Amino acid sequence: MDLARQAQDGDESAFAEIVRRYSPRVFSVASRFFRQRSVVEEAAQEVFLKAYTQLGSFEGRGSLEGWLTRIATNTCLNMVRSSKRRPEMTVSDLTEDQQSWMDQQSAGDGRGQASVENSLVAADLADRLLAVLPPEDQQALLMIDGEDASIKEVAEATGWSESKVKVRAFRARKKLREAMEKLLDHRGKTVEQVSK
Repeated sequence: MDLARQAQDGDESAFAEIVRRYSPRVFSVASRFFRQRSVVEEAAQEVFLKAYTQLGSFEGRGSLEGWLTRIATNTCLNMVRSSKRRPEMTVSDLTEDQQSWMDQQSAGDGRGQASVENSLVAADLADRLLAVLPPEDQQALLMIDGEDASIKEVAEATGWSESKVKVRAFRARKKLREAMEKLLDHRGKTVEQVSK
């Protein structure tokens, strides 16, 4: 709290210390949204710029880290919203490796699942499936399922109510299941057509 008060009074070294101390947290939040290091860095710069300009609004009721986490989350959500998203993924969008991985899964072929290559293909496919979700739904799932964050922790980081977090996570999981089922169903039809 002393750092925030000093920074509010115009002490630039206090704000520099805030940036140094909380950069890992801000980068962690941005990394949930973006894979490219340059975009993560751009998001972090935007977060600290907003924090600097909005420092007067920090009243010290919660932690400075929580306040910065909310700014980071909202900044990243806005960046994702402003970029073009693909509303739906089709089988034709999949790489050959991803199609092969899906074939193995639908055929129940578990051979090689532990291999690094298959793990990378699965992770890439999961990222692509997540991309069909609205940014808020992505955030809820990544925090709860990807980082084992509690509903309360997600609510604090996003500023949402706990019930909103639960609803978003439930809907996001449902949308992901539907997208995966649609891909598997379409992939199955394509394989049948080729084998005829």
